[in-house]
Amino acid sequence: MLAFLGVLAFSLSLPMTKIAIQSFSPWFVSFGRAALAGIVASALLWHFKVAFPRQHLRLLTFTALGAVFGWPIFIGLALERTTSEHASVVAAVMPAVTAAIAVRLSKSRPASIFWWGVLVSTASVTVYMATRSVLTDFDLMADVLILAGVVFSATCYVLGAGLTSQMPGWQVISWVVALTLPITLPATALSLWLDFPTSITAPAVGGFVYLGIFSMFLGFFAWYQGLAWVGVEKGSQVQQFQGLL
Repeated sequence: MLAFLGVLAFSLSLPMTKIAIQSFSPWFVSFGRAALAGIVASALLWHFKVAFPRQHLRLLTFTALGAVFGWPIFIGLALERTTSEHASVVAAVMPAVTAAIAVRLSKSRPASIFWWGVLVSTASVTVYMATRSVLTDFDLMADVLILAGVVFSATCYVLGAGLTSQMPGWQVISWVVALTLPITLPATALSLWLDFPTSITAPAVGGFVYLGIFSMFLGFFAWYQGLAWVGVEKGSQVQQFQGLL
């Protein structure tokens, strides 16, 4: 249920990104969502006086590469070229990629029936969504960007879930976005200065705020804890619902 709540929060990421970039540049949305989450997370960490996780800085850094930079940037650039429906179809491979990375890093050996289940469910979801989405506007570069984002996102899921054995899930994502503030805040300001929007709509602002608070922050509270409890390989398959949602 925790993993599902995380997926429920993430399921709006693509359409909210598409809405946000109607007013803002993909770079502002990518860096700004992380900066907004980082500000909220810093206040939370300060309020609860959480000790600085010096011994986990390496893993937190690699997690941030996927959660803060990889996925938001690649998916923002891709959605300039395609629709959120199309992106959802391509990103339907994420549960399989997440499971594969988890197995590779943990050196576990799930039974073959697990992999057959992953293959069948991923294929089923992809075909179902493809037949209900407009895929006529094929753009190879958009698909490459989406797949690159999928790899970064899946990696941050696995690494972040692994860190929950050392600290609560909410602290993992809080430190990830808080530690990157020295990069995301200036990058947000610079991207806004270089490409200031000619018109700002309420839906675009709402989409941006959703990305910063839910997709980038609160969703990970439930997601990381759920993966930690059930195991990344199995828990990642709850993502099969994401495209449909």
